Amino acid sequence: MEVRALDDILEQLRLALERDDLAAAAGIIEALRPPDQAEVFSELEDSHQLALLPELNPADSADILEKLNDEEAAELALALSADTLTRIVDEMEPDEAADLLGDIPQAQAQAVLDRLEDPEEVHPLLLHPDESAGGLMTSEFLALRRRMTAAEAINAIRAWKPDAESLYYLYVVDAHNVLSGVVSLRQLIVAAPGAPLADIMDPNVISVPAGTDQEECARLMSRYDLLALPVVDAARRLIGVVTIDDVVDVLVDEATEDIQRLGGAQPLKTAYLETSVVTVVRKRIGWLLLLFLTESLTGSVLRHFEDALQAVVALTFFVPLLIGTGGNAGSQTTSTIIRALAVGEMGLRDALHSLWHELRVGFVLGLGMAVAAYVRAVTWGSSPELSLTVAVAIFIIVVWANGLGSILPLLATLLRIDPTVVSGPVMSTLVDATGLFIYFTIARLVLGI
Repeated sequence: MEVRALDDILEQLRLALERDDLAAAAGIIEALRPPDQAEVFSELEDSHQLALLPELNPADSADILEKLNDEEAAELALALSADTLTRIVDEMEPDEAADLLGDIPQAQAQAVLDRLEDPEEVHPLLLHPDESAGGLMTSEFLALRRRMTAAEAINAIRAWKPDAESLYYLYVVDAHNVLSGVVSLRQLIVAAPGAPLADIMDPNVISVPAGTDQEECARLMSRYDLLALPVVDAARRLIGVVTIDDVVDVLVDEATEDIQRLGGAQPLKTAYLETSVVTVVRKRIGWLLLLFLTESLTGSVLRHFEDALQAVVALTFFVPLLIGTGGNAGSQTTSTIIRALAVGEMGLRDALHSLWHELRVGFVLGLGMAVAAYVRAVTWGSSPELSLTVAVAIFIIVVWANGLGSILPLLATLLRIDPTVVSGPVMSTLVDATGLFIYFTIARLVLGI
């Protein structure tokens, strides 16, 4: 649906709500696809959302809450009665229902659980952390027995719930529910009707324990081109399935957090325009103060070399060029290393290899930048000695920045700190102070001041 059409629908919806015509407003929402429902619904005033949600078909309300931001969905759920929320949660996928109930007060969540038609589908999912495979999986899946025939398996699929999530793969378990293999729907269709699943299935099925981090789940599914990933307990009993749609949400959330951290800020939990000024300030002020204190090192270096600056005032002309180049070189390196860590291309064991690789890259880049800096200094009318100082300084700074940029993300990972916090502003601030120290030290040696 085009953006213009959604804007028109939103206007119609608002007019209906202003007339207090909830039936007409509900009809407008229910005629849309689930993603469009959530987008239009999220644009409404809070009071209109609370008035409209109970009037919608519970299935549509469930779709909307599943598509909304976790915090927005929890705020709406808090304002609903237990009966209304129960009707909606009953229509949600088990994993989505567990996520919502885990975000509201325990007393309210328990009241809803007590009223659900199938609480046993949701309750086990509440026992796992949100960012683990157990918190990401759905308990709504079809498990087939090893002794089933292909025909019996197809009949079981026909008898399964029509509103369940899509069948990507079918997992085979033994009598104790231990994961034994995987079979595709295509394999079942082309197999002889009497063929046992034990002969058709692939026993080398990839699975993860319930405590596996969600990012690791995403990496595995990407590496092996999986559309679903089975989750097992300590005894390898099948307890759930992570599907590709959930992994896409994880990748979007993780990418959003990393990009916000790249700018030197804590990630926002809600949409940017819906986040209060106070919250945005709180997310940014800590890093700004830390960077401010770190940047004071630059001032300390300048004060330490005050005599050199007074002796050769022209040294100051090249300060922005040098520290800017060093910061940019370091940021290029950290962003590359962080991405390699994120996609599993390297790990802590590759620290020395990474350092050696970036030192060589820095050497070549530094030579190129040194030539450019020397030419630029000469064209500004600087003396050969000062031009040489600038060229040597920028060479060493680039090599230093590349080496530092290769080690900091790995060091952060070792200390269990998100490596994105050492990129961008943090990296630039560190290189600023150390780069100036390198510059003025070389100036003293070359210019004799």
